[in-house]
Amino acid sequence: MAQKIRKAVFPAAGLGTRFLPATKATPKEMLTLVDKPLIQYSVEEAVASGIESILIITGRDKSSMEDHFDISFELEQVLKERGKDDMLQLVRSVAKLANINYTRQGEALGLGHAIYQAKGFAAGEPFATLLPDDIVDSEKPALKQMIDVFEKYDAPVIATMQIEGEAISRFGVIDAEEVEPNVFKVRDMVEKPPFAEAPSDLAIIGRYIFTPDIFAAIETTKPGAGGEIQITDAMRLLLKDRPFYAVKLDGIRHDAGDKLGFLIATVEFALKRNDLGPEFREFLKGLKF
Repeated sequence: MAQKIRKAVFPAAGLGTRFLPATKATPKEMLTLVDKPLIQYSVEEAVASGIESILIITGRDKSSMEDHFDISFELEQVLKERGKDDMLQLVRSVAKLANINYTRQGEALGLGHAIYQAKGFAAGEPFATLLPDDIVDSEKPALKQMIDVFEKYDAPVIATMQIEGEAISRFGVIDAEEVEPNVFKVRDMVEKPPFAEAPSDLAIIGRYIFTPDIFAAIETTKPGAGGEIQITDAMRLLLKDRPFYAVKLDGIRHDAGDKLGFLIATVEFALKRNDLGPEFREFLKGLKF
């Protein structure tokens, strides 16, 4: 029987260079979709999927993430004095979301290196990993879809989405056999293949469930370009010794780490809001192109 997934890791030590100058002093993970920072969407997804403890891998100048999920006595007192009870409850709810821990990645040496910082936190348990700038809008939380597969097959699980055409070359891609609708047993993974050589149209996105043996695989993974340790390389090593599964997620994935993807996500999330959607929709209809 598969061990329960209780823990989740959030690598958030990157420099956010695609969003400069906005990210010069503000962590990319704290950029907001409408009125909520990117990382909060993923933390809420994890909590809704049954996660009990979270580790955020941070770096220099990332303290605003810790402040965001902490209690803010001064702000709460001001809101209380002004009778703004709804806002007070909203602020308090963020601090109560989950048991959140933090550790620093001294150098940005790749996603594999970042995940390795969670070895002590995982403490021999399987764990989820979520990339905060991958936002998945779905009725059933994306991570819960993956946990269901993990519990059935008791093996690492990768999230994928279908990518049409040459855009597939920007992703890691799986070579896999479908074992049930939208669930695949992985044969291999290829990092950013040329379109003509892509083994499928299923691209790996920023959601993973790992078993503890991923750490030994990372330890034996040689650094790639730029001296970075790539998690795909570590997964391929582990794939030689144990099965991996992939889920084609039911939902819409937004690459909020990309400027265009961030803008699209902002529009779509705003349109879904009852307090903003109707007026915003009318505004968009009135635009002249």
